[in-house]
Amino acid sequence: MTDSSAAWREERAAVAEACRRLGAEGLLIGTAGNVSVRTDDRVAITATGAVLADLTPDQVTVVDLDGTIVSGTLRPTSELDLHLGVYHRYGTGAVVHTHAPMATALSLVLDELPCIHYQLLTLGGTVRVAPYATFGTPELAESVLTALEGRSGALMANHGAVTHAPTLDKAVENALLLEWACGVYQHAAAIGTPRVLDEQQQLAVIEAAIARNYGSTQPASPEQSSVQEGNR
Repeated sequence: MTDSSAAWREERAAVAEACRRLGAEGLLIGTAGNVSVRTDDRVAITATGAVLADLTPDQVTVVDLDGTIVSGTLRPTSELDLHLGVYHRYGTGAVVHTHAPMATALSLVLDELPCIHYQLLTLGGTVRVAPYATFGTPELAESVLTALEGRSGALMANHGAVTHAPTLDKAVENALLLEWACGVYQHAAAIGTPRVLDEQQQLAVIEAAIARNYGSTQPASPEQSSVQEGNR
């Protein structure tokens, strides 16, 4: 084990920044939750007991894919097995676990969060709720890994939420999206029965997104530019 202040500086700083952002957005409270990012066969992950909204880079530990500490002096989060399991099974680049209030509330009452809005297709559609198991246990890790099959987000019964993505920024965005969708569902359910997008509607969204390269900026066509110039 090493503890060079220069080792993994960029990854540690990125994890700390992600935690502070999630804290500012209200998704992390106190020491509850954990965040990690993978580079090759190493994982920078939050230390257990750290106040995440105020996390500093030195409160991020680096482990290998077997969980052995290779840099840092603090014990990694108790959910280390969950994070490593996601990396091993899905080959992803970053994992975010929160006790976000809306997501946690829905995890108490739903078996799944239905696809009520087309943006949930970013997470794979319907969001499954992993059955409850004690935190930090292999049983919890396996339960969540199963719920994540074909998905980039899942709820954890009576616990919280987890998202993953190729990059840390995207994993954070997925966490924010999941919390937003949980809030939308909760507000709608208080009024009536939320409408759910059926398979045909979901497929139409996917086809439209592919055709329009949805989600990325694009240059205006010459015709659009001419119209804008003419309206000046």
